[in-house]
Amino acid sequence: MGGGSVFLFFLVFLLFSSATACGGCVHQATAAHFTSFSALSDGACGYGSMALGFSGGYVAAASSALYRGGVGCGACFRVRCKNTKMCSGRGVKVIITDLNKSNDTDLVLSRPAYVAMARRGMAKALKKLGIVDVEYKRIPCEYNNKNLSIRVEEKSKRPSSLTIKFLHQGGQTDIVAVDVAQVGSSNWQFMSREHGPVWSTDRAPVGPLQLRMVVTGGYDGKWVRAQKEVLPVHWKTGSVYDFGVQITDIAREGCSNCDSQDWK
Repeated sequence: MGGGSVFLFFLVFLLFSSATACGGCVHQATAAHFTSFSALSDGACGYGSMALGFSGGYVAAASSALYRGGVGCGACFRVRCKNTKMCSGRGVKVIITDLNKSNDTDLVLSRPAYVAMARRGMAKALKKLGIVDVEYKRIPCEYNNKNLSIRVEEKSKRPSSLTIKFLHQGGQTDIVAVDVAQVGSSNWQFMSREHGPVWSTDRAPVGPLQLRMVVTGGYDGKWVRAQKEVLPVHWKTGSVYDFGVQITDIAREGCSNCDSQDWK
């Protein structure tokens, strides 16, 4: 973890032995690609047009198993097609920004991400296939020189109605609970997940505000909070505020096909 005057505290739970845990379980799937960028701007995660700027436009819609009711929004995966004649071994990194409602494939990649899987000179042939067999694994998200940030959504209304969206979440973990309190107070008010990275409450205290959250990395859970003001007294809708910390933890799964090395 980083970010100045921020600290992590107490382990919430440990369900399985770390000896069985893996940070790079490889899964088999199929993938297709979007024919236009417009579909990505309407993604179920609610990132809107911001999604087009994530990872150079290398984003994807995920099946319900990966989307997980929105918990998977913002998660990063490395995906590579299994046609070794057409595709390179390194694959492509994508960020989940949408739900794939089709049962035809597990992943629908943006066109730039899809063709990035191809070997040199094979992009056109790969696009013609439409659907390909792939393998994927979850990887840590990395946002160089950026902390976890919070965008105050337009539906918010001071002082009590607050809706926020998390941006630039690093590491390989999920946010599963969020609380808000006035700076210096121990009277925390829980927030509810609206969808994906968006959380809200109608009982927000008067600012300035501090936040804390529970993040999980597979088997482990912990509280993360900033000991500083995150939202000022006069917070504004549409504004983005620095949480002051970046998450770097690695999620753990239980699997036999563990591959924690970089694909090349």
